[in-house]
Formats: sequence, C-alpha cells, structure tokens
Amino acid sequence: MGKLTGKNIAVTGPRCEEEFTRMVLKMGGQPFICPAQGNVYSDEEQLGEQLRALTASSVDWLVLTTGIGTEALVAKAESFGMKEELLTFMSNTRIAARGYKTVNTLRRLQIEPALKADDGTTEGIYRALSVYPLEGAKIVLQLYGDPSPKISNRLREAGAECIELLPYIHVMPEAGPIDTLIDRCLDGSMDAVVFTSTAQARCFFHRARTTSKEQSLLDAFENHALCVAVGKVTAEALHDEGVIRVLYPEEERLGPSLVGAGRWFEARSSIREDLPAVAQ
Repeated sequence: MGKLTGKNIAVTGPRCEEEFTRMVLKMGGQPFICPAQGNVYSDEEQLGEQLRALTASSVDWLVLTTGIGTEALVAKAESFGMKEELLTFMSNTRIAARGYKTVNTLRRLQIEPALKADDGTTEGIYRALSVYPLEGAKIVLQLYGDPSPKISNRLREAGAECIELLPYIHVMPEAGPIDTLIDRCLDGSMDAVVFTSTAQARCFFHRARTTSKEQSLLDAFENHALCVAVGKVTAEALHDEGVIRVLYPEEERLGPSLVGAGRWFEARSSIREDLPAVAQ
C-alpha cells in the first residue's frame, strides 16, 4: 500500500469524514476535512411544471446522468401524482444513460437505455449521441445538482434543443473552510486535495474565482499540490475547471484514490532521491 507519511491530505466531501480520517491516519498522513458541498434543495414548482410539460410531449432523447437523479425524478413525479405518466414517457423515449448506477436504476424500473456512455462520463454521452443526427433534435438532459454547460453547449452547438432538468440543486456551502483550503494550497502547506463529487469541484473553483485566486490555485495544482478525484466523473469536472493534473482510480472509491495518491508521492520521492546532488 502506498504511504502518506508526513503528508497533509484534505477531503472536500462532508459525508466521508470518518472513513477518510481513519484511512489517512493509517497511511501515516494528516487528514483535514474541508467541506465544499452545500445543502441540496429542489425547486418543486419549477420541477413540477417541467415534468408535466415533459410527459405531455415527445422528445428525441432523454439523457440521464445519475442514478440518484433518476430516482429523484421518479420520486418527485410520484409526489405530484404523475409517476405512471413519467414511467410511460420513459418507456416510450430513447434514453441515453451516463454511468452504471444510472443503468442499474433504470433496470430496477424495468427500462433499458438505448445507449450508454462507453466510459461513464458526460463526454462519453456526447460521443454516443453524436452518432445520431442532432440538428433539430429535442433533448432533455437530467443534471446532477449544478448546471453542466459543457455538454449543454455542445449539444446546442450541434443544433439540438437542450432542456435542462435538475431534480435537485446544490447551493454554495460556508465559505470559510473553502477559503482556508485554497490558501493552504497556495502557500504549499497542503499536499493533496481529494474531491468526491462534481458539486465539490464546482463549488471549490467558484469560490476561487469569486476571490480572484483561480489562476493561482490552478498553478498550485500543477506545480506542488496533488489534485485527486474519487473517480472518472469527478476528474472530468475538475478538468472542466482547468485542472491539468488529476489523479483518479479506475475503481470509483475513496480507498483506491488514497492508495493511488500514496503511490504517486512515493514515486515522486524516489525520483528526487535518484537525482544527483547539485554543487552549491
């Protein structure tokens, strides 16, 4: 197992504090919990109007990006007395599913998607959809907590009408812990930051932009602080924010993320030890 001895490692996910702390301490590091994900709420009125309009119309594609978001749509439809209408609509509409959790949720609803992203990312969804004519296509895009302008814009640029559907929305968390973490990345006292969701990446860099520290933060992640994502989807969000070097495991879990970080630090340490001494 890779080691984190002497390393300061932060996590931006508020719900994995116990697991993260235990694992980092076991690997010899010092854990820091810096929540960068706020509360979640649903705009009931807007969502209800969207669902009523959706089930009364036809679209070319329904793009579902998360399992929990799909479950939330069905639950909200049920609360509006529209569950059967939504399930009928979904059964009669071509569905593009982003990841395995979304596919599993659909299967529990006895619905099979028409296509799946080959790598579980929104980029993979776009590649899969681009095989089909997009000019003039009406596409409903279920998002996950915050707008995803990259795929929305690409679909619109291809000539599609893109309707964004947010069953739940993340709001900005308390700024204090994020400001502290950004400053520690900038002054070199934080060795790595682990992001466990796309919402955390969006909130973190939104705060950096608001405080005019975005470019300095990107430089820090490129030069001395390691940016770690729990999986490919979160890594994609970090790349979208401009981070060039993002470490992430194939298996979307916190443990493999930390093990990978430990190995990365070990490899870098070995390279430095092998460098010849420079005369002063």
